[in-house]
Amino acid sequence: MSNTENWVAMGYIKGAFGVKGWLKVQPSTEYTDSLLDYPQWRLSKGKDVQMVEIEAGKAAGDELQVKFSHVNDRDVAALLRGYTIEIPRESFAETEEDEYYWADLVGMNVINREQIALGEVVKLMETGAHDVLVVRGEHGEKLIPFVSQYIDEVQKAQKIIIADWGLDY
Repeated sequence: MSNTENWVAMGYIKGAFGVKGWLKVQPSTEYTDSLLDYPQWRLSKGKDVQMVEIEAGKAAGDELQVKFSHVNDRDVAALLRGYTIEIPRESFAETEEDEYYWADLVGMNVINREQIALGEVVKLMETGAHDVLVVRGEHGEKLIPFVSQYIDEVQKAQKIIIADWGLDY
């Protein structure tokens, strides 16, 4: 049973690059080039939605440079600036136990062992050693390492993360 409405935002188009229709893309994935694993993207901006096919692409620092098969000049490419890139959730590979996609963690609510709501995961940061949850709520912003030492449980269905994390950390 596949739900084709289950699109996940994975980055956005920053603007045109060069004269042949290439685009600069800011991915919101752990690995810059992992968006290139998906040959088709859905682009959305407001009510405008279109499907595109990747002709070529490469990582350049922390962004991607991509070429869509139907975009062949800078003017057409420039019109795509600001579009969100979406990938169907069902095309993600299955995760191992205790493995999560960043896209699944963003938007989850984090509570600590004392049942105090610390806030919502707004993004993740990669530090080299481990990923860090950026959590914002009424108690300000908290940076919580996404490691078993601090994360007791991820309840995917309830969209809750239980953390061993005090308000004063």
